[in-house]
Amino acid sequence: MENVNVSKVIGAGFVATCVMTMLMYVAPMMGIPKMDIASMLGYVLSSGMPQPWTLPWWTGMMMHFINGTLILPVLYSYLFYPFFAGRPWLRGTDWGFILWLLAQAMVMPMMGMGFFSAKLPEAAMAVMGSLIGHIVYGAIFGALAGEQSHSGRAGYEAQASHA
Repeated sequence: MENVNVSKVIGAGFVATCVMTMLMYVAPMMGIPKMDIASMLGYVLSSGMPQPWTLPWWTGMMMHFINGTLILPVLYSYLFYPFFAGRPWLRGTDWGFILWLLAQAMVMPMMGMGFFSAKLPEAAMAVMGSLIGHIVYGAIFGALAGEQSHSGRAGYEAQASHA
């Protein structure tokens, strides 16, 4: 792999995670059900849904930021970027869509919320809110992370298109 600016990718992930997190906490003002990712992730470590500002809640928030700032951006840049097409914001949007699918099909069931949030009272609205959050995350992340150069076939195709 060549020319992946890790600090730029991590910075982009941090900004995108901040925006997505703010959206989650203002979503109820727009009619979308409450989505407290820190409580949901903290739930895994405690005996019930943790209250905001408690240690399990902060641990969940830290897990959320580690995923959105470090793990997912680095995976995208080093492994998945060559599989997406288009401008960086569009590639990031595609990434956000895939993250949404994984969150709804795997993470939500593991947290007891059901496949595509089926066990939540307003499942359809929760799924749509999650989709919006992940698309916004992806678009911002992709736009800020920018182009990621890679060796091999994908890198050759990118160079050929700029010639």
